[in-house]
Amino acid sequence: MSTQRVSYRQALHMAMEEALRGDERVFLMGEDVGRYGGAYAVSKGFLEEFGPERIRDTPLSESTFVGAGIGAALGGMRPIVEVMTVNFLLLALDQIVNTAATLRHMSGGQVSVPLVITMATGAGRQLAAQHSHSLEGWLAHIPGITIITPATLEDARGMLAGALADPDPVLLFEHATLYNMEGDLDEAAGAVPLTGAAVRREGKDVTLITYGGTLFKTLAAADALAREDISAEVIDLRALRPLDMATVTASVRRTHRAVVIDEGWKSGSLAGEIVARLVEEAFYELDAPVGRVCSAEVPIPYAKHLEDAAIPQTERIVAAARSVVRDHV
Repeated sequence: MSTQRVSYRQALHMAMEEALRGDERVFLMGEDVGRYGGAYAVSKGFLEEFGPERIRDTPLSESTFVGAGIGAALGGMRPIVEVMTVNFLLLALDQIVNTAATLRHMSGGQVSVPLVITMATGAGRQLAAQHSHSLEGWLAHIPGITIITPATLEDARGMLAGALADPDPVLLFEHATLYNMEGDLDEAAGAVPLTGAAVRREGKDVTLITYGGTLFKTLAAADALAREDISAEVIDLRALRPLDMATVTASVRRTHRAVVIDEGWKSGSLAGEIVARLVEEAFYELDAPVGRVCSAEVPIPYAKHLEDAAIPQTERIVAAARSVVRDHV
């Protein structure tokens, strides 16, 4: 097997480059995606290679260019719309919730919206509240769209192809702390499924359920727990809608304990939904209450020590898992 050393950013770049080369219907639009090369340098060099017809810089108006993407998708194109950060996606919620997600159903299946929207999400970069929240759980509430959260290089490289092939809207959330993450990627790496959680580490004492930017903190927590003779299984959800509860429940049936790690706020969170489903589907398999590690109920602070305190960290995950295992024997 031949591998190459790449960053998460480069894996996203490779996926988009392949899509642009392979299908003339694919084009990219968004703020600074052309001359600047993308807010996170994912589209660097694309304007020179593919030209301004397919790499389109847009005005600072998310509602306008997301709406244009919906129109292009309805017209037979395969648009990739990049929104700079998830907080700015709120300016296009009407287009996404009331139009993109509903048109197939409102038309009785006569039309579809094969649109991909990509954006950065999450905290950890000292960019303060208007650039740092994890709102993907909100969007996962809405039927008619798929929510994916690639965390690994393989998923960053492989999920876009499936998203572009999907006849319905797909929102792809890139945790901003992952862009510089490097690793070895198989040069033959290709498309991966949009749905289905992945067991990233096997264990027998507790199931740690997470996604996106908290995956590697959770894996580090599993390493720390192993030194305390606690064997943790780590589940990467990968997609938030649809949720693969079958994989989660199967894991909990083995370990009988669970902790959900979610960078969203606890109130009304995706973590709360997972706990509710576990109670519905596997209540009698649980030997302890399900733990949750979420962000503090505050706008994400700018100061580093406050930001670190506000979001899930490895130490908090370890403490929650330890409590679930040892305080409920």
